[in-house]
Amino acid sequence: MSSGARGSVAVVGGGVIGLSVAWRAASAGFAVTVFDPAPGAGASAVAGGMLAPVTEAWPGEETLLELGSESLRRWPGFAGELAAASGRDPGLRAEGTLVVAVDAADRAELTALAEYLGTLGRDTEALTGRQVRALEPALGPSVRSGLSVPGDLAVDNRMVLAALLAACGEIDRAEVAEVGPGTVRLTDGATRGFDTVVLAAGAWSGRLYEPLRQVVRPVKGEILRLRATRFTVPPPTRTVRCSVQGNHVYLVPRDDGGLVVGATQYEAGFDTVVTAGGVRNLLRWAEQVLPSISEYEFVECAAGLRPGSKDNLPLIGELEPGLLVATGHHRNGMLLAPITADLVLSCLLGEKPPTGGVL
Repeated sequence: MSSGARGSVAVVGGGVIGLSVAWRAASAGFAVTVFDPAPGAGASAVAGGMLAPVTEAWPGEETLLELGSESLRRWPGFAGELAAASGRDPGLRAEGTLVVAVDAADRAELTALAEYLGTLGRDTEALTGRQVRALEPALGPSVRSGLSVPGDLAVDNRMVLAALLAACGEIDRAEVAEVGPGTVRLTDGATRGFDTVVLAAGAWSGRLYEPLRQVVRPVKGEILRLRATRFTVPPPTRTVRCSVQGNHVYLVPRDDGGLVVGATQYEAGFDTVVTAGGVRNLLRWAEQVLPSISEYEFVECAAGLRPGSKDNLPLIGELEPGLLVATGHHRNGMLLAPITADLVLSCLLGEKPPTGGVL
């Protein structure tokens, strides 16, 4: 990927985090090898693509909100540089996000979110159901109130992955069995040596480095992909996060009339089977907000494994000399890709990170 004037780096993991780290490191002059038997797959391939630190904010997770907000500020530059490096559009959408509620309990939750964000000085606007439908006519009459968060954006996850794969070039598809300081051991018994190894294998990170086994866990999530037809109402232009009788579902539009609906959340180990109940629930909840969805073309259902951590914060930094980690991003892999890549690059360069690290 580069001349390697700054040394050799192995990045283990070819999802959005690993590829972002590899691209930034190669651009800075490191000789980078990415290891992944199926690059661009995994949780990154089934992500909704929300870049929404504000609408996903939760009391007690202010550090995550600040980290996500800083990464969001970097996304336009990150997307522009990636487009120039890859020749591909990464699909950044700047229309903003709506959070909507259906019944009284959902409205109370929305009010609590608005009040909490207000204490943090975050930019939101409370909307009536009528005002929500004026912005997004496809939304149905069951929507009683909403919150506009214009600063929370979205991205097409698969366009991002395609651009990163093009920017990174050739990837070693050998399967990794274990990583250590400066070493990558493959399942065929071969061992490769590097100046630095970056472990970015998402939910599988603990299987490759034993000390992380009890730190990073898989959190299953199912998503649906649908597409409007010429006989149906187009999907919303904004990302819509919905609270439906206490259940959370999101609707993220795509440029081709497509719509991503997600996401369930299970503690189910490494199981990636899509369940009938998960599909039923997502469609049922989404239809209460977007009635025309029942007439959309059903394109895909899939499940991915988010890399969860104990405090929902990612693990970014040095594990041992010669071994860095970038994992545990849970629901925020797409959002945190720019800042994660910058933090890892700072570690590789021996510099003080541009913002507080996580480890």
